[in-house]
Amino acid sequence: MKKPVLFLTALFACLGLWGQNLSDLIISEAMPGSPVSVADDYGNHPDWIEIFNTSQGTVSFGGCFLTDDRTNLTKCQITKDDRSTRIGPRQVALLYAAGNSALGTYYLNFTLPSGGTVYLVSNDGRTIIDSLSIPAALPEGMSISKFAHDNKEMVFDDIHSAAPSPLSLNGRHEQKSRAQKMKETDPKGWSLSLVAVAVVFSALLILFLIYNLSGNIFTGRVRLKRKKRSKAAEGPEAAAIALALKSYTSGEDDIPAAIALALHLYCGSGVHDTEPGFITIKVNNSSAWADKSLNFRKQTHKI
Repeated sequence: MKKPVLFLTALFACLGLWGQNLSDLIISEAMPGSPVSVADDYGNHPDWIEIFNTSQGTVSFGGCFLTDDRTNLTKCQITKDDRSTRIGPRQVALLYAAGNSALGTYYLNFTLPSGGTVYLVSNDGRTIIDSLSIPAALPEGMSISKFAHDNKEMVFDDIHSAAPSPLSLNGRHEQKSRAQKMKETDPKGWSLSLVAVAVVFSALLILFLIYNLSGNIFTGRVRLKRKKRSKAAEGPEAAAIALALKSYTSGEDDIPAAIALALHLYCGSGVHDTEPGFITIKVNNSSAWADKSLNFRKQTHKI
């Protein structure tokens, strides 16, 4: 009983460690304060740093450190008591480098150094998780950002200045949609119009053919061809009847009647001769068919 409990405990511990992997965090963007920068809760426009979670699990960054001094990795610690210091899968968190950490959980006690580097340090105070250098010649109103060549893999190895995009995945605004690409290749929309007209007329033509054919079938103007039965499929009875009709030269009246009866029984799935391959037709002189007197009409004579 103890072994399954220990196994489940270890499994959940591993899953918890996987979901709380701090190495999945990166400093994805940073921007010195300017009038066009994002405003904080106080209405100011301080420097800001964006942290991005590249994993598919939620990561808590409470207890981690941010610093602009390589020799002082524990310069500013993010509080552990605030439960909001959790970043969901592929989500970001924005921290303000306003120079006063007493303003709130997401405020740092330093500002962004021009030409310096910002470090994200693990909660052990020694392991550097990620860093981002701030160019000294960063244009006014621009941010320094990390871009992923493939948003599915989330490998951020492309760093350059760009328009600020706080609280969003960097590079997504640069990816053009299909509509934007088509607008560039066909600004007047001729190809889209031709495709739309062709689709509409094709659909109308198909509907016309379907309704026309079904109407002709239901009204009887068009009949579906049935597969003809071969002589071999007709059976030996039909072949025997055909031979009997072909060889008939007698003037007796009972023979055609017997053939007609045989045909009626054959077509009506009736029971007749069971001799394979033949139908036997014999003249019976004692039958009512051979009594000629029955063919005379009786007449009454008045006296």
